[in-house]
Amino acid sequence: MNFKELFNLKNKVAIVTGGANGIGKATALRLAQAGADIVIADLSLEDAQKTAQEIEKEGVKALAVECNILKDNDLVNLVETTVKELGAIHILINNAGGGGGGRENPFKISVEDFKRDFELNVFSAWRLSQLCVPHMKKAGYGSIVITTSMSSINKSPNMSGYGASKASVNHMVANLAYDFGSEVRINAVGSGATRTHALETVLTPEIEEKMLAHTPIKRLGTPDDIAGAMLYFASPISEWVSGQTLFVNGGGIQTLD
Repeated sequence: MNFKELFNLKNKVAIVTGGANGIGKATALRLAQAGADIVIADLSLEDAQKTAQEIEKEGVKALAVECNILKDNDLVNLVETTVKELGAIHILINNAGGGGGGRENPFKISVEDFKRDFELNVFSAWRLSQLCVPHMKKAGYGSIVITTSMSSINKSPNMSGYGASKASVNHMVANLAYDFGSEVRINAVGSGATRTHALETVLTPEIEEKMLAHTPIKRLGTPDDIAGAMLYFASPISEWVSGQTLFVNGGGIQTLD
């Protein structure tokens, strides 16, 4: 296989959840530049449509689907709509998620708050993978990538639910690699502190300085940095890689202590 083919996603169909903004949008654009047709699944249909219009400028097909990952009917509809409109599913970027990281004082949150972290980050990704894998096996190509986090291995206060849910993602991926077998690969990308809109709303020069104190590459990440790792796992170049978590973090950790 020549170099260009290693990253060639032409005639592939990729679903990107949370794909309208931030890391999801950057990943969707990167996969489109590699030739994939893209389905943008997002809570905001309006934002998803705007991103789909940008992606179409790359010369590929793009579809916007409104999707709440906490609703099983939305996940089923996402898969059915993708197959109906684009004919197949080859790549799934399980990027949508969330939780209360940094605000999870164990004496102030409820069991429901803790449970919601797992519903957002673990249960939804497991279920959407379950729905997509049969279509990937039928298509003869499958790669699933789940967004995890440095929180999955860091130890910090007020992070017990979010951190535990992301750690579960890492181990779930390692186990599902056996279940999905040779036809479908599954991996995770663990992002460090990345300049998304959410981070920018709380970032100050003082916070950034603390984050970079233990970061060898002296800058925060960008959505494009994470998208590069997503492209690697989605592409044929990683055809013998499954069950792995790749941390993209500037070589260090961005905690505030």
